[in-house]
Amino acid sequence: LSLFESGKIMFKNKEYFITGYRDWLKEFAEYKYLIFLSLIIFAIATYLDYLSGVYTSMVETADVRDLILDHIAPVKLNIIYIWGYIFFTSVLVFYPVLFHIRTLHIVISQFSLLIMLRSVFILLTHLHLPQDAIIIDFPGIFQKLSFQNDMFFSGHTAIPFLGFLMFKKKIRYLFLFGSAMMGTVVLLMHVHYSIDVFGAFFITYGSYKIGNLIIRKA
Repeated sequence: LSLFESGKIMFKNKEYFITGYRDWLKEFAEYKYLIFLSLIIFAIATYLDYLSGVYTSMVETADVRDLILDHIAPVKLNIIYIWGYIFFTSVLVFYPVLFHIRTLHIVISQFSLLIMLRSVFILLTHLHLPQDAIIIDFPGIFQKLSFQNDMFFSGHTAIPFLGFLMFKKKIRYLFLFGSAMMGTVVLLMHVHYSIDVFGAFFITYGSYKIGNLIIRKA
């Protein structure tokens, strides 16, 4: 390419970026109050999740047998367990931030509803962490939101699966892969029972459908 042609391409790319940024700002301004409301809901959901984790750490919990865990030895996969969870959760949020800001409040609201439902199920099911589970230390603030007896259902499985249900483009298959991978990881590490993983798919689907009904009526 000549210097003139290269400059022309750079100008068009810059113009395209500026136009896209202006459109992004316009959409953000249009949906900012809904985004702010969804963040409030997310804060409430996070607090409820924290309270449910504290509760299960204090009450008496039960050890149960598991058909799958009884036949596999625990495997240390801490890096995948920690950073895989952080990665898929981050992509779930930042993908709409970058490409579909008008849907950000929907994603945050659906995510918050899923967390709230998980908090309720944690309060209702007093299961103890499998005795041979691999113990994990999350980095920084994530450790304060990590508890050992918050078994049912698996957030590591549910959150990527929610991304698969919410997004309709090719990125949804990344989330489907992530859900299957993280479900396998938590079973191999014995940090969840098999019912926590398999049940996560059904509950997440139900949560997604309930969220759609609520959002339509709002």
